[in-house]
Amino acid sequence: MTELTHIGPDGRARMVDISGKTDSERQALATGRIRMAPETLARALSRDTKKGDPLAIAELAGIMGAKRTADLIPLCHPLPLTGLKVEITEAAEGSALQVSATARTTSKTGVEMEALTAVTVACLTLYDMLKAIDKSMVIEGIELVEKSGGASGDYRKAKP
Repeated sequence: MTELTHIGPDGRARMVDISGKTDSERQALATGRIRMAPETLARALSRDTKKGDPLAIAELAGIMGAKRTADLIPLCHPLPLTGLKVEITEAAEGSALQVSATARTTSKTGVEMEALTAVTVACLTLYDMLKAIDKSMVIEGIELVEKSGGASGDYRKAKP
């Protein structure tokens, strides 16, 4: 199998050759937040704005974004997603929405980028849906929380 690197023998960028890897079940969970004014949060949670239900639209946008990850991230492999779930809930603390995405595949490479892309696109969609109410919203903390499967093994973010 070729070395797994984005740098070719000539020193130029290339897509990693994964042809020698075997398919396996892989899953990744990513999360992020969007902080906003309490009034904006109340409007979002009411699911009734002039643009429609911001949570439902952002969840759908996250799914659609994850399906386009290879088009957005240079050198990222296109993957057949076998499952993708995006959930938006009120954050446990502060005036914010918590976004989480779980991506699944049976493939030769992982789905971390798809989960992270889903969260990012969902957060950006929430911003777009609510910006007429609050332009000072802040998207933060987009991170991989856990992943399973593949040659590199399982990962779980350490608790602070």
